[in-house]
Amino acid sequence: MSATGYTTPDSQLESVVPVHPTSERRPHAITVQSENTSYSDDFITAKFVNRGSSVNIVDGQYIVKPVAQEYELQTQRKVSKTGLMMIGLGGNNGSTLCATILANRHQITWHTKEGLQTPNYIGSLLRASTFSIGADATGQDIHVPVSDLLPMVHPNDLVLGGWDISGVPMDKAMSRSKVLDYDLQRQVAPHMALLGKPLPSIYYPDFIAANQETRADNLIPGDDKQEHLEKIRGDIRKFKQDNQLDRVIVFWTANTERYADIIPGVNDTADNLLNAIKASHAEVSPSTVFAVAAILEGEPFINGAPQNTFVPGAIELAEREKSFIGGDDLKSGQTKLKSVLAEFLVNAGIKPLSIASYNHLGNNDGHNLSSERQFKSKEISKSSVVDDMVNANRLLYKAPEVGEKGVAIGKGEHPDHIVVIKYVPAVGDSKRAIDEYYSEIFCGGRSTINIFNECEDSLLATPLILDLAILAELLTRVQYRKAGEPEFNPLYSVLSLLSYMLKAPLVKPGTEVINSLNRQRNALEAFMKACLGLEGSSDLLLSTRLW
Repeated sequence: MSATGYTTPDSQLESVVPVHPTSERRPHAITVQSENTSYSDDFITAKFVNRGSSVNIVDGQYIVKPVAQEYELQTQRKVSKTGLMMIGLGGNNGSTLCATILANRHQITWHTKEGLQTPNYIGSLLRASTFSIGADATGQDIHVPVSDLLPMVHPNDLVLGGWDISGVPMDKAMSRSKVLDYDLQRQVAPHMALLGKPLPSIYYPDFIAANQETRADNLIPGDDKQEHLEKIRGDIRKFKQDNQLDRVIVFWTANTERYADIIPGVNDTADNLLNAIKASHAEVSPSTVFAVAAILEGEPFINGAPQNTFVPGAIELAEREKSFIGGDDLKSGQTKLKSVLAEFLVNAGIKPLSIASYNHLGNNDGHNLSSERQFKSKEISKSSVVDDMVNANRLLYKAPEVGEKGVAIGKGEHPDHIVVIKYVPAVGDSKRAIDEYYSEIFCGGRSTINIFNECEDSLLATPLILDLAILAELLTRVQYRKAGEPEFNPLYSVLSLLSYMLKAPLVKPGTEVINSLNRQRNALEAFMKACLGLEGSSDLLLSTRLW
């Protein structure tokens, strides 16, 4: 078979070992019996009341007024035949994800020193976590897998493809990454080989570390960024047509780029950005070219790295084209733990004074981040993960000063936040992370919490890529309208409901960034239930607190 970069083989093998619960196929078994929910062959339509409160502060008094807005949410029941095109297909994340899907699709089992292993999707919020949908007659909560709440793509059905600046075939790329156990690699290698090698990609040396140059042997030729844009758009169209797809998710899981400068007249508006690409302006990054290509093709683009791919012009273009975008930076291990622990401390009335994070990375991501400009992108994405929790408790932290017209000046008081990343080749993909939390407690006392964790970086990142791609596809099938409006509309272009999986969540311009892991998960749960006409989870349990 020729090396096309996007050919996914059909399943030919099937193990006799039972399928892991996280990889099972289950029929959509939830039916809501309510006047607020209706079903047709094509749609699930649900009425939902979005409730909140409007607060006005007058002379130190809080005047609170409940507000409510009724919506209808309509979810297309037919799941799109979906392709996943990754930029960085041959890297640690891309090759690990492809091998994981192929192992699950072919039900490949393998041996380690711990015994027989079965393929699964543990680590995936959608496939390995549950939401409560209510209680049974005895009062016991009934939980269902998140993926069963609404019709979603099964990971095994994703058609795989993408680009990479390295032309190493996918079986060899998996071996180079040194992530998966040898016995699994040995068995999945023939299937990986059928994927061929990645499609040629874009390489602008100024945006990634110089140490990546030796890998750059699979490039789209020339320096004309408009030609590069058209080539990427053509690749997306061909991939979609050749595989008879309804939807393609384009996903950046390549090297971290340096931050792009925001320059008036260059990347501040949609038209300026398009003109800057035509002019091959030096400040247009590869990831932004890929994002623009996906936006213009009407396909969702997700940025799994920390750089500012979505310059203002890219966001405006997505709004104009009614395309979907999401990012930034996969929230895999240390940052997820940091947001949980910081929220616990602040909610307990304990004041974190400083948070110091130390990372040892030995894979190619760490090699690229050893360059100062690329590290700066990562430092920025890691440094804001506790901001919303601090802003929610101004008893502990001084609020920012207020200037003219009530506009805040600066961020106010925050804990010191130190991020250190060291490239240590010997640790490979097994990332080491140390977090130190230095906090003020009762009567001026001090508390120090030290946490050490070690994990396979790509094995944490891979389920996030799956969840982001599958959720993005789902959200393209959800439309809404306010009560009384005649037409349904697509969701807003920036898919902030993806925030749970992202370190520096992209949100609608002018709105608050939520980093609290609990709030992010609760928002996703509430939205998915709203699509069924169900209320979000209530921990009030009122009936258990009354006579």
